[in-house]
Amino acid sequence: MSTLTTARLRLEPYRDEHVDGLHALNSDPEVMRYLSGRPDTPEETRAIVARVKARWAEVGYSWWAFVERETGELVGAGCLQNLRREATTLPDLACPLEIGWRLRRDRWGRGYASEAAVAIGDFAFDVRHGPEIYAVCDPANTASARVMQRLGMSDLGLQHWYGKEFATYRIDAATWRANAAARDATPLRRAHTVPGA
Repeated sequence: MSTLTTARLRLEPYRDEHVDGLHALNSDPEVMRYLSGRPDTPEETRAIVARVKARWAEVGYSWWAFVERETGELVGAGCLQNLRREATTLPDLACPLEIGWRLRRDRWGRGYASEAAVAIGDFAFDVRHGPEIYAVCDPANTASARVMQRLGMSDLGLQHWYGKEFATYRIDAATWRANAAARDATPLRRAHTVPGA
């Protein structure tokens, strides 16, 4: 499992000690509005953490908790996982890799989603050697779509994922790397990967 560090965040693979912070995040109806559409129960959060830990062991990537370095608080979560066409609990390893994120409401608008997404994208291309990554969002979730655009991802329009139609974005490894120099000159600095941390 790999911990990623950015200027303001530490991305830690899900562990049992993240359950309370993740439940606080996932039980907020506004955070979940464009995701499941409803708050998670404590039991659902515990089951998610167990599945994610197993997936890290199985494939070497999954979900990270975003820990704010200044405060030590869990302020969000994000993933590198395989997309799936239907709304199942297990990713389809034949589908492309996707990056995703969610943040606590009190941390919206601070650039954390973009900062974490850059770290996850670097991991996808530099460590996992993926040829491309996708990102999807509810068509009404314009804030997430703006992050995807800032990352230099191409808009593929609406596509069927997770049993619904989602706005779909894609970027390949060559384009990501070509954009890296510009990102390095901004606060969205490339992350440091700490394998096994």
